[in-house]
Amino acid sequence: MSAEEAGGARYLDPSAPVAERVADLLSRMTLEEKAGQLFQTMVQLGPDGTLVEDTGRFGLPGTSELVLERGLTHLNALGAPGTAREFALWHNRLQELAASTRLGIPVTVATDPRHSFTDNPGTGLLAGPFSQWPETLGLAATRDEQLVEEYADTVRREYLAVGLRSALHPQIDLATEPRWARAAGTFGESAELTGQLGAAYVHGLQATGEVARQRGGDGRFGGDSVSAMTKHFPGGGPQKDGEDPHFPYGREQVYPGGRFDEHLAPFRELIAAGTRQMMPYYGMPVGLVVDGEPIEEVGFGFNRQILTGLLRDELGFEGVICTDWGLITDAEFDGLPFPARAWGVEHLTPLERAAKVLDAGADQFGGEACPELVVELVRSGRVSEERIDASVRRLLVEKFLLGLFDERRYVDVEAADALVGAPDARAAGLRAQSRSVTVLEAATTGRSALPLAAGTRVFIEGAIASGITHDRVEFVDSPDGADIAIVRLTAPFEQRGPGFESFFHAGSLEFPADEVDRVLALAARVPTIVDVYLDRPAVLTPFAGRVAGLVVNYGASTRALLDALSGVVPPEGRLPFDLPRSMAAVEASRPDVPFDTADPLFRFGHGLELG
Repeated sequence: MSAEEAGGARYLDPSAPVAERVADLLSRMTLEEKAGQLFQTMVQLGPDGTLVEDTGRFGLPGTSELVLERGLTHLNALGAPGTAREFALWHNRLQELAASTRLGIPVTVATDPRHSFTDNPGTGLLAGPFSQWPETLGLAATRDEQLVEEYADTVRREYLAVGLRSALHPQIDLATEPRWARAAGTFGESAELTGQLGAAYVHGLQATGEVARQRGGDGRFGGDSVSAMTKHFPGGGPQKDGEDPHFPYGREQVYPGGRFDEHLAPFRELIAAGTRQMMPYYGMPVGLVVDGEPIEEVGFGFNRQILTGLLRDELGFEGVICTDWGLITDAEFDGLPFPARAWGVEHLTPLERAAKVLDAGADQFGGEACPELVVELVRSGRVSEERIDASVRRLLVEKFLLGLFDERRYVDVEAADALVGAPDARAAGLRAQSRSVTVLEAATTGRSALPLAAGTRVFIEGAIASGITHDRVEFVDSPDGADIAIVRLTAPFEQRGPGFESFFHAGSLEFPADEVDRVLALAARVPTIVDVYLDRPAVLTPFAGRVAGLVVNYGASTRALLDALSGVVPPEGRLPFDLPRSMAAVEASRPDVPFDTADPLFRFGHGLELG
């Protein structure tokens, strides 16, 4: 919609100050249109850049229903087409749909992380056409603030190319409970390291750091920025028994060591770095006392003491607060029931839950699409329209600053493929994967197993069938013809349930006995390097001192691993958390206390250089 079409509306004048544009638009909005701004939910991407109108496996409303009927203008992109061009085409069609509404308010498209190896529709998506880097744990393993900012800057530029303007990351929880399923997205166990690297990450995403300035930016949040939604305030991680609060059995968050302030510390750093948005966690604090005041035992998204008293009043955060996904209404996933994460307020109706979220101080309901609840709360007098206006104002400011009403509403479809997953970005991601590899042990077996010498005959299960090649080594199809065998494992876990639960790796960190026996039997035949992908800690005690090399990665392709093990790109990784010696030590540790497992097998910061 042009200014002429809107009768010269001030909010469509790019030369007008943002505050005036917001005030003008807000004055024109109906209560129903305001309510639509307060909801952000998932939207599916169709093939060939089409808009999806059927509900599909996730039980979501169609795109037109969300935008035209429910008035939502904040959507979380779920999945990805095969090419960046298709992604950009989908985005432009979505914006065209939004432009057809009465006020033409553009959509802010958000995304979970999608530049690594995680494949979980609730936490992170496969890289697809984007460049692929190690998980956040791997960035932490490098200890390199410059690399983290360069990574986030690459994410920013690739997001901009396809129209993604809000990042539902970084995740700066502390991985103090080794069993917790969300460790891969964190910077590990140290509050100090998390604060340092998290701030660099925000500067890279929001184009407010040195990397963006070197590219000609002015260092201010604006049209070249992606808005960072830091999570999960005031720090997830200390979950009872390490279970995940997406599910009822993981709802309790506990602090037996009294370390609440330590988990809060990185958020102070990222607020100072200018993060624009904040997501409170699902967790329900149990027995938590802050500054002598008992904290209500309800999920943090419902908690006024935490969102208004702590985040707004004490920490001075003025940005957008968006709840984690699905606090209000029950849903289905793959045909299975998925109850609302209304921990501590399960007895309340959806209307009452919505009122409690607003009273707590949140601006937006994540994973929900029921603006009629807000309308009912205002019409009944339970919530004032002025309270709604305060949140709408924050959300609209973000849209104007991002340029979505102006030059940034649409993206260049033809340029997207060249900008996303460009060769230099892919090479940088691959190099970062190699750099983050952490060598725990490099034993001498006849000759030094590491680094791999040129021409080493290597056996990796499935490598030849997969067509993997590498300039430094020769692949063989049997251990008997190999100089070195490499076994690639994934950190163990226990299956918690079908459907959505299956994506969350929880429970024991110990490898099954038959898996240990298989690996050690191979090691008895040929010098064997064991490589373990850590999406959370693992008990590696059965392998320590019994194999020719023990290494871990945090998302690394076979090529990246071989680059590291052969010294093409020397591995620099240092453990971002302790690796426990046993499950007994894990079970005896306190979930909120960093480095609390007794006598760890390998300590935080451990990592060998290859000579």
